[in-house]
Amino acid sequence: MDTVLLSRIQFASTTIFHYFFVPVSIGLALIIAIMETMYVRKGNEEYKRMAQFWGKLFLINFAVGVVTGILQEFQFGMNWSDYSRFVGDVFGAPLAIEALLAFFLESTFIGIWIFGWDKVSKRIHLLSIWLVAFGTMLSAFWILLANSFMQHPVGFQISNGRAEMNDIFALITNGQLLVEFPHTVLAAYATGAFLVTGISAYKLLKKQDVAFFRKSFEIAAIVGVISSFGVAVAGHAQAQYLVETQPMKMAASEALWGESGDPAPWTVFANIDVKNQTNSNEVQVPYLLSFLSYSKFSGDVKGMLELQKEYEVAYGPGDYIPPVKTTFWSFRIMVAAGTLMMLFGVYAIYLMWRKKMDRPNTWFMRFMFWGLLLPPIANTAGWIMTEIGRQPWTVFGLMTTEDSVSPNITSGQVLFSVISFTAIYAILGAVLVGLFVKVIKKGPYAMDNEHGESHDPYNKEG
Repeated sequence: MDTVLLSRIQFASTTIFHYFFVPVSIGLALIIAIMETMYVRKGNEEYKRMAQFWGKLFLINFAVGVVTGILQEFQFGMNWSDYSRFVGDVFGAPLAIEALLAFFLESTFIGIWIFGWDKVSKRIHLLSIWLVAFGTMLSAFWILLANSFMQHPVGFQISNGRAEMNDIFALITNGQLLVEFPHTVLAAYATGAFLVTGISAYKLLKKQDVAFFRKSFEIAAIVGVISSFGVAVAGHAQAQYLVETQPMKMAASEALWGESGDPAPWTVFANIDVKNQTNSNEVQVPYLLSFLSYSKFSGDVKGMLELQKEYEVAYGPGDYIPPVKTTFWSFRIMVAAGTLMMLFGVYAIYLMWRKKMDRPNTWFMRFMFWGLLLPPIANTAGWIMTEIGRQPWTVFGLMTTEDSVSPNITSGQVLFSVISFTAIYAILGAVLVGLFVKVIKKGPYAMDNEHGESHDPYNKEG
């Protein structure tokens, strides 16, 4: 195993693990803010208790997410120093802004939210959690801005063999960012929502704190169904943008070797023969790929072999076809998980509309419990498709992955760090699961049980 492959494995494993926590933080922050808003407006203690209970899970997740995220930026200097030298002036700026602006905003107002329940007014306390929610979204914006540059580089010039930023406005208005940001943030909202519905479903199955978790389930289900459909709409816009800016990725996600034909069908299933560059046993939906690509039921899509010839003319000799099977199947896993999320969400809303949440079907609640895994599966598959489908490029059209790796590290050094970081991350994951289980088992009334009474610091304020 060479240094490039090991470095890619390390970056993939640490990034995937870190991204288990990022969307949970974004999604939970929004839901907690909604719950506390309802508490301030209605004065109902249960909404306050909801914000506090789900807030505990948010804080645990946020802490572990911060720890796992620190390693991400270190890797650019350790394993990808040639990449950092080439694009550091462009790529580093949004990451620095994210740390200095968004992360500090989150951290400051998380502190106010944790310690300010009985020290600041209700409205100031409510404002703090909304600023935390805004900060998590702002964090995502700057990180996705950096990623969008890798997908579609804009706002730079080449000077002295390096990419230097010459137009920050072009970076902020990058078309890739405009389609990637809503898709990612809406997916994060769905992730937080399905975590809440999943845990609530488990508690409802156990008949524990039924009223509390039924209300939590209902709030999260509304957020989940809206965001799930929003993800589908944003994903459609992103697919259309791919046809224009990264047609090879689009072709690979369809295992499309030659021309698709007009109208272009969407392939549900195929046996892909990479060696002979053919497919067999294809199951296709007529017209659908044309619609995904152009919002109309006509139009063909270029295949990988034709694009390979075009790329050789534009970029020189080389293999520009990404890992086809990984790109193809990760896209379908993402779509399947997203579709199930929409179906589960719609049925949950139906139960609420019909006022059947008092006695929901056991099978549905079991599905909803396991449904909390659907967003992480969809998120992971989506990012694998996004990053693997861009290969062999680190920065599309500018720098290959092979040219990005640090020149002075050995495969043994990288292998040692892969094993070490994997072990550390496994321990962190186990700690998080253990803390989650402990909080969930105690339930939302743990403080009442310990003190024998309900404590509301706002009673004295009326």
